[in-house]
Amino acid sequence: MPNSSANINVRVDIDVKNKAQDVFASLGMDMSTAINVFLRQTIRKKGIPFELITEMPVKTPKLGCLKGQITESDDHNWFESMEDFKEYM
Repeated sequence: MPNSSANINVRVDIDVKNKAQDVFASLGMDMSTAINVFLRQTIRKKGIPFELITEMPVKTPKLGCLKGQITESDDHNWFESMEDFKEYM
């Protein structure tokens, strides 16, 4: 049984298309191959094959990586209460 194929027409911003084509070319594939990879991964994962988030997560360093780097300043100004701190802020 021969492979059958279907055309998909999608409208995208020209700059997005060109930048994506550059990335795909650097990976040795064309737009059609990249879209086929996306569609096959969608089927395989039974969903979008990457995480969808509403904002970029903020990377915070683990305290372990700062071990030995945190020191107390000689000219520190400690606050007597949380209220003093809040006023300062």
